[in-house]
Amino acid sequence: MSLFAIADTHLSFGTDKPMDIFSGWQDYEKRLENMWRSVVKDDDTVVVAGDISWAMSLEEAKEDFAFLDSLPGTKIIMKGNHDYWWSTKSKADRFFLENNMTTLKILHNNAYLVEGFSLCGTRGWSMECEKSEDKKVLLREVGRLEVSIAEGKKLGGELIVFLHYPPVSSGMIESGEISSVLEREGVKRCYYGHLHGASHRTAVNGEVNNVKYSLISGDYLKFCPKLIEKF
Repeated sequence: MSLFAIADTHLSFGTDKPMDIFSGWQDYEKRLENMWRSVVKDDDTVVVAGDISWAMSLEEAKEDFAFLDSLPGTKIIMKGNHDYWWSTKSKADRFFLENNMTTLKILHNNAYLVEGFSLCGTRGWSMECEKSEDKKVLLREVGRLEVSIAEGKKLGGELIVFLHYPPVSSGMIESGEISSVLEREGVKRCYYGHLHGASHRTAVNGEVNNVKYSLISGDYLKFCPKLIEKF
C-alpha cells in the first residue's frame, strides 16, 4: 500500500475547456491515466489537491468523476479555486453514492487516517490579500485548516497537510497566516498545487521553519502522482 498526491488535474470531459492549448498540457488526460495506472494500485490512496474539474455543477462533472473513479486507488479530493462544481461535502457524498462512485472521498473540515498518517487540508487562499474580502476568505481558510488538523489529531496519526494554494513563496521573509498554523501545530510535511508553467520557478520545494513543502501541480509532476509514503 502507498500514499500518493497530485493537484490540478483540470478535467473537462463534460465541458468545453481544453487545457492542451497551454504548453506542456498536450494530451494530458491520457498521459495522466497512463502515468496513474503505471504507479497506483487498487489498495493505494491518492490525494487530489484541488482544481479537479472545470465543470460548473456536480452533474456536469459526472464524466470527470467517473474517470477518476475508474482509476486505481482511493481518491481523497479537495477544493481548488476553479472547482465551481463544489457545493457541500454531504451533497458530493450523496452524488457519488447515487452514481456508484465508490472510490471518491471529500476532504473538507475533516481528516482521514491512512496507515498511521492523518491526512488534513483545505483549499487555502492567496498570500497577497490587499482587499478586505480576500482577507476574510484567507482567515476562513485558516479556520478550516485548524478544524481539519484538530480532526487529524483525534485520529492519532502523523499529520500531513495538503493545500491547493501555496502557503509559502521563495520571496517570503515572515510566515504567513497558513504557514504559521503548520508551524504551530507541528506539521512536518505540506503538499500544494495551483502553480503552473513559469510559476514553477517561484515554488518552494524544501524545508522552511521545520516544514517541508512540495509542489504537486499536475503539469509540474508531468501528470504522474507523487509518492508520499510506501507502507
